Amino acid sequence: MMPVSMVGRAAELAELVRCWTRVAAGGTVPTRTAVITSPAGLGKSLLVAQALDAFGPRPGTVLSGTARVHTPAPYDWLAAVLTGSDTSTLPVPPDALAWLAQHPEAPTERYTPGALLRLAVRTVRALVGCGPAVLVVEDLHALDPASLNLVGELSAVPDLPVLMLVTSRPPDAAVSPHLVARTLARLSGAPGTIRQHLAPLTAADVAAVLAEIYPAPVPQAVAHDVWQRTGGNPYWLTELLAATGRRGSEALTRTPLPGHLRLATAELTAREIEVLGCLAAGMSNKQVARSLGISIGTVTVHVSNRRRKTGSASRTEAAVWAVRHRLGAPMEPAS
Repeated sequence: MMPVSMVGRAAELAELVRCWTRVAAGGTVPTRTAVITSPAGLGKSLLVAQALDAFGPRPGTVLSGTARVHTPAPYDWLAAVLTGSDTSTLPVPPDALAWLAQHPEAPTERYTPGALLRLAVRTVRALVGCGPAVLVVEDLHALDPASLNLVGELSAVPDLPVLMLVTSRPPDAAVSPHLVARTLARLSGAPGTIRQHLAPLTAADVAAVLAEIYPAPVPQAVAHDVWQRTGGNPYWLTELLAATGRRGSEALTRTPLPGHLRLATAELTAREIEVLGCLAAGMSNKQVARSLGISIGTVTVHVSNRRRKTGSASRTEAAVWAVRHRLGAPMEPAS
């Protein structure tokens, strides 16, 4: 996703490395969970990949799974983990293992949900062995209910020597918002959990990214314009860089955003995206002004611009547009 080093994510990466060091050293509660959330495109998966590369000592076992978005089925995460694994020595009944792995020839389910959950936990325990290991849970927001229950259960096992890295969009972007919200709350309450929410890159971060790509210094005005055009979203920045190819940095301000980004952002500026996030949180113009440190008149102008760019007939429609397009993290109204 990001074409260069982890600009703007160094603190989060260092925290994950420290957490792994504690897990690898053992202890009374070795199980740890790191929950990483953000809207789409802000680098959750890249952060996890960079962390795995930076871990020392190297994890002996890494179990990674994600949702099957187009054909969801119970225990998708575990089925993905079991794909290609040697399951011949696992202490789980073959018929149950075939069902958990979603084998086409698996027998009809004859286990209760509680029994299957216990067998799923036993399967993960056996795969982890003596550890320490890393469990990677990508896109929690898209997982099936059985997988959500399993992930929550694994986070509460006190003697499982693992670091569990969980990435998710906010619950309102989930297939099952209430289930995902409950699972995130359960994970956050587990012993030793760390919680990270990735914000968009700052203007200074974007300038640092451009400085690593272009041999000649990038004018500050160009870097600021790129930040506004991309909203500080690493994915959008990568797409804009790809669209400009090897042309000079000035092309970043002249080249139209790729079509799929224009549809998603309606060419909103970074400040307009911030205000949209506030509207999505239900703030009044006065509350938006206080939260962002701008005048009420400026907020009114931004709201008008956003209604025009998003084709919204009212501020309520603009807020709904923001929620649908997952722009920004909801902000708390200022008191």
